[in-house]
Amino acid sequence: MTQDDPQRPQDHPTGQEAQRPARTDNRQRRHPQDRPKKRDVNGWIVLDKGVGMTSTHAVAAVKRALSAKKAGHAGTLDPLASGILPIALGEATKTVPFVMDGRKSYVFTVEWGSETDTDDAEGRIVDATGKIPQASDVEALLPRFVGSIEQVPPRFSAIKIQGERAYDLARDGEIVELQPRTVEIDRLALVAHDGNRSVLEADCGKGTYVRAIARDLGRALGCLGHVAALRRTRVGPFAEEDAVSVDEVATEPAALRPVETALSDLPSITVSRDMAGRLMRGQSVILRGREAPLSGKIYATCNGVLVAVGDVERGELVPHRVFNLGV
Repeated sequence: MTQDDPQRPQDHPTGQEAQRPARTDNRQRRHPQDRPKKRDVNGWIVLDKGVGMTSTHAVAAVKRALSAKKAGHAGTLDPLASGILPIALGEATKTVPFVMDGRKSYVFTVEWGSETDTDDAEGRIVDATGKIPQASDVEALLPRFVGSIEQVPPRFSAIKIQGERAYDLARDGEIVELQPRTVEIDRLALVAHDGNRSVLEADCGKGTYVRAIARDLGRALGCLGHVAALRRTRVGPFAEEDAVSVDEVATEPAALRPVETALSDLPSITVSRDMAGRLMRGQSVILRGREAPLSGKIYATCNGVLVAVGDVERGELVPHRVFNLGV
């Protein structure tokens, strides 16, 4: 039984149902055969997500544009934020963790003088000072937020607390206590300062919240602050120059990037068809030759097609993820 073709116990309408007038509008029921047929699409779309769109909506839009069977994204981007949202299709979904572990870059605007409950412009103001820092004051404080630092995530975040998302608890009015986490910030620079706003750039590692950077900077300056605008400019191997809009996804053939693009930080090795068959069955293979790595994580290709990602242990490649891309 499906929603498109429900089976009812009555073969004929009776009573009030029989007396209902026939539909007079021109709407037609859409049959399953009228829908675009889903197809196997494998690769990455580097989407330039617009402000106001959720990451889930963006994935659905790309999936629909390409009639793809399977899709997912590598790192949520808030509706308020714009910029790079890597979307994995088909076999590329197996490489999502490698992209999410990559470094990220942001350009963001901090509005000084007030703090909100969400640490961005979508929230309600919970405290205000009306104080505005000088550009020199902001610059002098930035080194404190570079390197390995402790950061408390925003209360409105996707972090789970006893199985529930922090933002769900916060919306329900519950007091959310989040523990500080160690994050890596490689670079934090002031690029513009005008009135009560500063524009900054950040290069950081996995798990860093830009909203928390703005909040903590504001507190340290004694003026308070929150993110007024945010744009992500890089995620792992994907940058702005690679990005396409939702409208360009279906019309730009070069928009679909190979699955192995996500593995650009890993060394690769070419294997024979026989070795590829063993790897795809989950079996390890012995690597021979002077250029074969002795240890570490690598990916294997055969005839230019991605076969597997795994670890080299004592001269053997042990596959951990295998790909069905038609070797």
